[in-house]
Amino acid sequence: MNKSVPAVKGDTVDSETRCTHYHTAKDIIAIKFYCCNTYYPCYQCHNGHADHAIKRWPKAMFNKKAILCGVCKHELSINEYLTCNSTCPHCRSSFNPGCSLHAHIYFEQKS
Repeated sequence: MNKSVPAVKGDTVDSETRCTHYHTAKDIIAIKFYCCNTYYPCYQCHNGHADHAIKRWPKAMFNKKAILCGVCKHELSINEYLTCNSTCPHCRSSFNPGCSLHAHIYFEQKS
């Protein structure tokens, strides 16, 4: 039995989770937002479609699956994502390393 692929909301432009805000060849992840348990390609898509403010994932929950590879649809835990060197551990597709510039929006930061 095939596992269902999580829905990605927002301003998506293709089936690999690119959006109108981020759409390079490497912009292939979606993030499940802690506040609403919903996948969006980026924080701008969340802000444009959700009716609430973003809440960051607490460090104690970094073992939860919250990153979706748009290519193979594999879900990564936050820890896996933060240590994967911008490469999907399942299909080896390259993620945009620039996404790390927004990590403070999605994930509680280490003190």
